Amino acid sequence: MRFHKEGYTSLALCILFIFVINALMQFYFPEALVVKWIVYILSFLLFVIIVQFFRSPVFDIEVNETQVLCPADGKVVVIEETEEPEFLKDRRIQLSVFMSPVNVHVNRNPISGFIKYFKYHPGKYLVAWHPKSSTENERTTIVTENSDGVQVLFRQIAGALARRIVWYVKEGDVVKQGDQFGFIKFGSRVDVFLPLGTKINVELNQVVKGGRTVLAELVSPKKASTKATATVPDRQDPLSDEHAEPTLVITHDAPEAHTDTSEKEIKKAVKPRPAKKPAGEKAPAPKKAKE
Repeated sequence: MRFHKEGYTSLALCILFIFVINALMQFYFPEALVVKWIVYILSFLLFVIIVQFFRSPVFDIEVNETQVLCPADGKVVVIEETEEPEFLKDRRIQLSVFMSPVNVHVNRNPISGFIKYFKYHPGKYLVAWHPKSSTENERTTIVTENSDGVQVLFRQIAGALARRIVWYVKEGDVVKQGDQFGFIKFGSRVDVFLPLGTKINVELNQVVKGGRTVLAELVSPKKASTKATATVPDRQDPLSDEHAEPTLVITHDAPEAHTDTSEKEIKKAVKPRPAKKPAGEKAPAPKKAKE
């Protein structure tokens, strides 16, 4: 476990604030032991909250081209098919992860590839679970395309408490799955937009871990097209009449010939004809009887 660099300033201010409050208590109320202990306890809790909020876990990540890793710690609050109007402009499966103030707020790349699109949007600070926070709050939009040409869009969205979004990538960068791409302070949300047909591995209200939970499994366009070609049967066009309407053709088996007549009856019924004599040949003269 490490302390994230984005928390250095917040930690310094926290320590300074604790030091000043305790010094004032010691100077103005040296005899108020109960009040001083209350201040000590509250100071310690404030210090712990800052440290745990900016914690940055260290762990190994195995890169997998077919898997989509969760970009942040939190809870899944949205799984639905919707329209993505900003860049992809088509139907997508949206997964949203809400990060509470006690979650790790490091944001990690869900897939490897190159950044095809990046844009920062200033905006409002609605609560992170508000339906319009995805389009009206301060946010960044990032699109990463992997080696198979599959594009995954994801957004960092500021919430009511999160007033600062930090990002470390820009358009054209090559990124690795699981590496940090940004940080959001004090409660926020991350949306992920996946292609239709993607296998979703999580459920609503499931607690997920950034860089460790597999949100979904992508389908390669090449494999999908091959599978579709193999399952499509050969087309057989129906016969059509002159009005281009399908014609129903019904075939019947030919009736069998009756063979009740015997061969002898057939021979009697069929008489052989005498052979014709060639033209010009005279018939022989009849013989005279002997006297």
